[in-house]
Amino acid sequence: MLDMTPILVSGSGWDRTGEATHEDQDSDPLQSESKPVLNSRKFYRLCSRDEKERAAALEELTKSVLSCVDQNQGNSARIDDDTLLQLLRVSKTCPFPDINERAAELLKIVQDHGVEIPQALASGPSAFIPTEEILEQGGDQPVLMEAFLSMGRVDHVTMVMALHPAYLSCFLRTQHALLQSDGPLPYHWRHYIVIMAAARHQCTYLVQLHRRGFQQAGGDEAWLQGLHCAPPKLRRLSPINKLLAHRPWLLGQEQIQELVCPGDEDRWSLAELIQAVVLLTYSHSLSSFLWGCGVNPEADHMGGHAFHPPSPSVRSAHSPHSPAVEDGAVRQGWSDAVSEVEILMKRMQVLQQQEEEFSQEEMVTRFEKERSESLLVTPCDDSPRIPPDSVSRFVEDADYEYQDFAPRGEQAPPTMRAQDYSWEDHGFSLMNRLYPDMGQLLDEKFQVVSGLTYHTMAMHCGVDTFMLRKAVWNYIHCVFGIRYDDYDYQDVNQLLERSLKVYIKTVACHPEKTTRRMYCGFWRLFRHSEKVHVNLLLLEARLQAALLYALRAIGRYMT
Repeated sequence: MLDMTPILVSGSGWDRTGEATHEDQDSDPLQSESKPVLNSRKFYRLCSRDEKERAAALEELTKSVLSCVDQNQGNSARIDDDTLLQLLRVSKTCPFPDINERAAELLKIVQDHGVEIPQALASGPSAFIPTEEILEQGGDQPVLMEAFLSMGRVDHVTMVMALHPAYLSCFLRTQHALLQSDGPLPYHWRHYIVIMAAARHQCTYLVQLHRRGFQQAGGDEAWLQGLHCAPPKLRRLSPINKLLAHRPWLLGQEQIQELVCPGDEDRWSLAELIQAVVLLTYSHSLSSFLWGCGVNPEADHMGGHAFHPPSPSVRSAHSPHSPAVEDGAVRQGWSDAVSEVEILMKRMQVLQQQEEEFSQEEMVTRFEKERSESLLVTPCDDSPRIPPDSVSRFVEDADYEYQDFAPRGEQAPPTMRAQDYSWEDHGFSLMNRLYPDMGQLLDEKFQVVSGLTYHTMAMHCGVDTFMLRKAVWNYIHCVFGIRYDDYDYQDVNQLLERSLKVYIKTVACHPEKTTRRMYCGFWRLFRHSEKVHVNLLLLEARLQAALLYALRAIGRYMT
């Protein structure tokens, strides 16, 4: 509806064309037929880095809304839904108080003049983490203002990640380079590849976000009708998309050769392919983070708002943050939870003091034991999920999903030994060779998340958490078939309780099956920021594992 000049942002700019307004979307009986009353440039100007420009834009926006209201005195003012949704989004997430307060005031004025305004259905960015904690720990961060000024919004992912601002900064730099900087792939192709990847994990959030990014970048609307309407060259990514999403260890040079085969009309150059691979693995791992942290739909997304919201009593009864639920969870098993923390602390101390060395054979045996035990770690809820048509239309071979690296009774593929192929010694250099600067950005993210620590653990301070962070990282790589010869995998069993293993494996391998019960079931006395830290480790460890398999396959093809 809003006529905006395309801006190359990460699927999150000011052209908030709702999915329901397109013929290929599920119909929306509440869709407004009124014409836009506001030029989107008025919203875009709110992102100016010039404070005076922002103030002028805010006044112009205010006058436009009030003018519309005045022109309809005696009748219900006619303001299109997309304008109302933009006002709602700005009122909820803009980090500049003068802007979000004014947007809220304008919505109230419009409502007082008979316009039905949308209400956000979610209480905050996450269904798992209380909004107060997100705002208290990460709400007043310069990085959020920078995100708003550069992307046009502060989305829920950014708000949750802001609990760890050092990581968020390098995440946003990498995301900007991947989606907005110069590269071999057209901008709208990049967004479409993200849609294809996110759909493998039924991640409606990313599909909606990048659907709009695709539209802003001038993509052909017909492609959004489904994967079958996309160009053949894009559709040829489907085989490696499903492998990287579910069984990356099966990706070999044969699949690479099929894509870059010389003489093929739809062939991929190596430069194009490496960017596509990073986009795919970025999207798969980010989908894990979204599911793992229970990230709610944006207020202007389908499922994030309603013009006829349920009554407060109904909403509070089902709220994941209702006091009865939270207080009951804290009271129940308090002493057991305290005991779990103390036991973990003692185990870490014992392992840190342990000086015994084991033979290489013993280390391999312990890895195989851990890998075998991981077969018994399965999601608590294994019922099938049926994605909406707006997601499933971008998926081929929907039944293809994660299968344990070493299924019972089957010959396992060769383990990837980190000493034979690692990010530091092999992947980094090949990435920089094929995709300049991206290797450095990815390496920065890996290092930041691995070294991220506040020396706290639940109620304890001054704690060295290196062994715990290492155990989480190596367990994720273990379930993806990667082994470190110099790591004692018995540490994983000592440090990671079963409920945490179930959560980690579910988020990494079956993210769409993650539940709030799983999230609340591990580390019951730990801060939410510490659980988000686990999800950041999950995101990056999964990303690195998939990249290692892809880069190894590309390297073998090149030689």
